[in-house]
Amino acid sequence: MNDAGGVVKAWRIRRGISQAQLAKLAGTGQAAISRIESGRDLPTLVLLSRIAAALDCRLTVDFTSDPDGAPRPGARV
Repeated sequence: MNDAGGVVKAWRIRRGISQAQLAKLAGTGQAAISRIESGRDLPTLVLLSRIAAALDCRLTVDFTSDPDGAPRPGARV
């Protein structure tokens, strides 16, 4: 499970709603929510924003570096 998927699942459970209910609120399908939560799919920022709104929470983006402080390969600075 990727970080985004774990966070989505935790918030969904905290809110007490099903994947199908979250999908409807976020304007996507239940299968998409399942793939996100299981880490099989990485959602776009647009979809994450809609999911956050559906869960009544705030979406934040945090850039971090590798433990040695170097940007990851391919990262643009």
